[in-house]
Amino acid sequence: MTLTGTIVDVKGIKVGQVQNVEALTGCTVLLMEEGAVCGVDVRGSAPGTRETDLLDPSNLVEQVHAIVLTGGSAFGLDSASGVMKYLEERGIGLDTGFATVPIVPAACLFDLPLGDPKVRPDQEMGYLAASIASVDKVEQGNVGAGTGASVGKMCGFAHAMKGGLGSVARVYPNGLVIGAIVAVNAVGEVRDMHTGEVLAGALDESGKFRNILTSVMGDGFTPIPSGTNTTIGVVASNARLTKAQAKKVAQMSHNGLARTIYPVHTMYDGDTIFAVGTGEIEASVDLIGTLSADVLAEAVMEAIKHAEGAGGLPSYRDRKQA
Repeated sequence: MTLTGTIVDVKGIKVGQVQNVEALTGCTVLLMEEGAVCGVDVRGSAPGTRETDLLDPSNLVEQVHAIVLTGGSAFGLDSASGVMKYLEERGIGLDTGFATVPIVPAACLFDLPLGDPKVRPDQEMGYLAASIASVDKVEQGNVGAGTGASVGKMCGFAHAMKGGLGSVARVYPNGLVIGAIVAVNAVGEVRDMHTGEVLAGALDESGKFRNILTSVMGDGFTPIPSGTNTTIGVVASNARLTKAQAKKVAQMSHNGLARTIYPVHTMYDGDTIFAVGTGEIEASVDLIGTLSADVLAEAVMEAIKHAEGAGGLPSYRDRKQA
């Protein structure tokens, strides 16, 4: 198997992405056609999700068959219905005895300020993304759920920068493979977890980064409606996990957001992370959770580094090239 350095290196996971580059929105679909154990942890206070209650360890369903990350705010959750249709046509899902029901949790982010707010991911886009899902290296930046993403909005959208989608995978000596995929649409700024350097954030009139705390405590703070942000993602491993263990991995993985996004998990964000185990090897939950946080943090940085300026917002690349 040729490694790509992205989440598809975890055996059993395919990724498909579709975007509308004019409307600046899109969706990202992860297929687990053989089924995978999944947990979720929501830390932001303004989430938009679908089918997350069934991931509670006390509930019946054990496996999911796809996960959808989508733009379009709550409207975009409709794209998950297209993924369900695609899977049902292929007999993939939970056999109820009367119908095969694909289990497809989803989370959305708010990208309506960029592009055309009347165009959102729908069933057709979700179906198409599922139909082109593959184990090819995941494209990053202004693609899928990251197409219309933005960051650094604590001082208003006019001072923001372009966010995007990133994916990273790591293979460890014990055979453990951990991957992450994330659409970064945070109200806060994004920092390099190794150096503390601000990669993308709120800009002042001269194009320099504003001091977030000074701005929030002073006149520079512009209240933003809740739910207009959100970082959503998936961490996956080839480990055998129970639903309770997967939930714990999702919880620990949020540390990766805390290392790279400041502030994070605010009243304006709906940060949601899914954790998936495909069941190949045994590994401790503490190890998986610790490494997943590292990999997710790397994916956040890659999302910013691959993003391109769009919708009037500059990107990390634009600043580096200036």
